[in-house]
Amino acid sequence: MNQQSSDKPQLRTCVREFTVQLSSTRRGARLARLLAVEQLRSWGLPLEEPAHIVAELAANAVTHGRVPGRDFRLALSVDDAGTLRIEVTDACGDRMPSAAAESADEESGRGLLLVEVLADKWGVTPGPYPCKTVWAECAVAD
Repeated sequence: MNQQSSDKPQLRTCVREFTVQLSSTRRGARLARLLAVEQLRSWGLPLEEPAHIVAELAANAVTHGRVPGRDFRLALSVDDAGTLRIEVTDACGDRMPSAAAESADEESGRGLLLVEVLADKWGVTPGPYPCKTVWAECAVAD
């Protein structure tokens, strides 16, 4: 379910956190997935679904949210309720994503549909200007 940032999140305590800034290139997107997998492995968390989510969000950041000379940020956190939050922040806040595919015949444009299926919920948080953060949350066994 796509949610806007107007929803106030429940107060939870972050028990684990990982953040990295990467170049807005295809190499940066691949590195985001690899680093996320290694971080999740070190935390003893499931890898497959979160890795796909990171791959899609990072690919979108470098494809649709790229601003020359600006990086994107990957953040992973796990709260005390056992929820993994994946955030990808890019420097193109004026282009908000949508899970709607343009056409069934298109070869691309389905990444957020995959995120919608794999995540318990996802959404977009605008700002700080000129950025936006696309996030997804998944329940994980900790």
